[in-house]
Amino acid sequence: MKNYKLMIPGPVDIFDDVREAMSGPSVAHYGAEWVELYQETVGLLQQVFQTQNDLYLLVGPGTAGLDAALGNLARTGEKVLILSNGFFGARLGTIARSYGLKVVLQEFPQGQPVETDAVRARLESERGLQAVAVVHHETSTGMLNPVGEIAALAHERDLPVIVDAIASMGGVSVPVDEWGLDVVVTVANKCLETPPGVAPISIGQRAWEGIDGKPGRNHGWYLNPETWREYAKSWADWHPYPTTLPTQNIMALRVSLQRILATGLENHYAQYVVAAEKVRAVLHDMGFELFVPGEHACPLITAVKARPEFEVDDLTRFLREEHSIMIGGGIADLKGKIFRVGHMGRAASDEYVEAFLDAVRDFLQRRGLG
Repeated sequence: MKNYKLMIPGPVDIFDDVREAMSGPSVAHYGAEWVELYQETVGLLQQVFQTQNDLYLLVGPGTAGLDAALGNLARTGEKVLILSNGFFGARLGTIARSYGLKVVLQEFPQGQPVETDAVRARLESERGLQAVAVVHHETSTGMLNPVGEIAALAHERDLPVIVDAIASMGGVSVPVDEWGLDVVVTVANKCLETPPGVAPISIGQRAWEGIDGKPGRNHGWYLNPETWREYAKSWADWHPYPTTLPTQNIMALRVSLQRILATGLENHYAQYVVAAEKVRAVLHDMGFELFVPGEHACPLITAVKARPEFEVDDLTRFLREEHSIMIGGGIADLKGKIFRVGHMGRAASDEYVEAFLDAVRDFLQRRGLG
């Protein structure tokens, strides 16, 4: 395959130290030496999550973590409140329904944040809820939702909160313990800047009480948090997880986390802000309009409205074929209406930002729009 500069919403282009870690020799996924490295990686993740909660490295995409959470905090027939303002919020509802849960869907317009007043009213009126689930960074639009405030409202009713932080953890501050986020799911291949394959999940005490509180609540075995907790205890010294792990991926994740923490979390977050601000300012000067207002826009993805002079597919194809740059288009009903530029991983570098902006200038000039 041709090499492209990946400026999509994920996965991201990885740095050389991560690539080197991925190319090392195969190692066993058990034994004292490996477990020491594994536990170190878990500890590094806890620093990024800003939590002391239990944390496990599921093998799979971020969706595996969402299955583990939604499939085990409520049992078939119980109600969960899903807060949605985009494609991935709606997907939380789809996952919940697949486990036979009764989904109470609170929808908000795409490109606008989840409104806490509406959440408060729904929590007051809806009886029998078992959990609340929300996406932190809705990547279909680049929207950042107020999950800390949402968690506070849910906790007034002692409801656990499931947070999809797949596209935010490591890119913006997500203080899990400070905000009281009961289950948080992320993935290695976005802001943690490594290849796909690992889905970290943190689980707090309120969530464990929900999981343990009723018999028959759990679905499955591999994506059952109780299974992971049991192995973490009973096989702690040599194999503290229930299955084979992708050792290269975890070694690469460890290297990336070490670099991120050595840089400092605030400095790491700042690079994304700088990249996003530059891209947005220059695109504005070129005549583009952002899809999400600045105060609600996540610095990790910029969603841009289509212009009537050309099709979004023409722009994305030109960037890919003429400049070897990949950006994202719109999803579902936003297809053809927006394009999305990722700022995660190497896409936040000056090299990538300047290459993208030069490519857009070239596109506009060739069409007489520059």
